[in-house]
Amino acid sequence: MAQFRRYPPLTDAAERTFQIPDGQLVYAIGDIHGEAGLLRQLLATLRADADRHAQGAAITLIFLGDYLDRGPDSRQVLDILTDNPFPGARLQFLRGNHEQALLDFLVTPVEAQAWLRFGGTETLSSYGVRASPGLSDPARLMGLAQEMAERLPESHLAFLRQTRLMSIVGDYVFVHAGIRPGVPLAAQQPDDLLWIRDGFMDRPFRSDHAIVHGHTIIDIPILTGNRIGIDTGAYATGVLTALALSGQDRRLVQVGQGENNRPV
Repeated sequence: MAQFRRYPPLTDAAERTFQIPDGQLVYAIGDIHGEAGLLRQLLATLRADADRHAQGAAITLIFLGDYLDRGPDSRQVLDILTDNPFPGARLQFLRGNHEQALLDFLVTPVEAQAWLRFGGTETLSSYGVRASPGLSDPARLMGLAQEMAERLPESHLAFLRQTRLMSIVGDYVFVHAGIRPGVPLAAQQPDDLLWIRDGFMDRPFRSDHAIVHGHTIIDIPILTGNRIGIDTGAYATGVLTALALSGQDRRLVQVGQGENNRPV
């Protein structure tokens, strides 16, 4: 049965209660990574969950980024996300480091060629563009970027460009990778929000908000006093995780192997 892995929080975090404003139900969705089938299953499960739990509340879905790469169906994932995937809900799409890598590759493919080694070839393949992870020839890289730009639907490109780096609802902050502890939210750097692990994942920190994030794969979602990690590595484990928040309540909603829906 899936559950949170709990870590001892700081004293002040242990005493702090984090809250979503009254009349709201928020779902945060972890890293999808080209797993269109799991995404469809999760959306259907969340619709059923909302039917049971919303009770007239306004529903918000916050996707934590990394829609692309690794898995086989990046194009299908963007098709789903750009076609009103949850009618009646407010949708917020955060940017992950993999979306940023694709956007960089389209503009500066030589400098951004590392993307091909951490999932880019799978995304290119889903759009019908063939490439190898070790490719380094500048002319070939520029040709790949041009071919991808020609095959990428305008709706997909607009979606990627419009993704945001952070969302705040009540006492919760939603980001892809995490935050730099000790830095005000308004001063956080994009590279940290997209990439951070050291300094955020490996030690407790004080924050006025609970930070909900993906980016770092864990077998069991992590709960500390003020940090919740929900990237369960869908492309590798077959498990896609969402976090449901309302008032002071927190629940996991999962699809795939070991799927579960339980309070935490």
